[in-house]
Amino acid sequence: MSRRRSPFLFACFLLLAGVLSAAPSPELQAALDAFRTEGPKGWAFTQTVSTAERSRVETFDPLQPDHLKMTLVSENGQPPTPEELRTYREQQTRRSGGFTAPNIKEQLDLASARLTETNGPREIWLFDLVPGGDDDTSAEHMRVTLTFHTPTQTIERVELASFEPFSPVLGVKVALARTVIDYSLPEEDTPSLLQHIHVTVRGRAFFFKSLDSDMTISYSDHRYAGKTPTP
Repeated sequence: MSRRRSPFLFACFLLLAGVLSAAPSPELQAALDAFRTEGPKGWAFTQTVSTAERSRVETFDPLQPDHLKMTLVSENGQPPTPEELRTYREQQTRRSGGFTAPNIKEQLDLASARLTETNGPREIWLFDLVPGGDDDTSAEHMRVTLTFHTPTQTIERVELASFEPFSPVLGVKVALARTVIDYSLPEEDTPSLLQHIHVTVRGRAFFFKSLDSDMTISYSDHRYAGKTPTP
């Protein structure tokens, strides 16, 4: 049998490789360059955190100093007590910086980008992760799925999820780790804004302690507060 490679088979191989892996489109790359996990600067909002055990409502004002940007409105459906307010303010004061969120785009392995689905005006892109630091042992077990709304050039959803069990530290076994972040689509003078974050963890520590948890963070009452103060 001849060992010459069939030009047809070679062309099919190149086509398949292009389907499985491709650099982000110029439009998606531009959206990634401008993307901030917490949304655009200068917007105030109400933040509601809910778990099975508790709920908390806070407001965020970008014009305030770092330790005053967040204000506690209620704890478990009740106005905070003076003691709770004092403890909350002390916690805010000890924070080293203002309101920030993980910069997921910095960990995207752009060379691994795969366009996995086109659904009407939306493209679904899959990325591998690079470690966020020398002690990051979780990245190799996780992938990021981006939903890109092509008409508005908006990243509409970010899903960071494990695809296999892993052990981030000794004695801890994570069966599932998943974070889904949703954004609104821009309308007229309103840009894309952070709407929801849902975090799911399933796992155990030292074989007997459950790490199972679900947390939802919702954002509402957005209003543009003007430029943030210059440091």
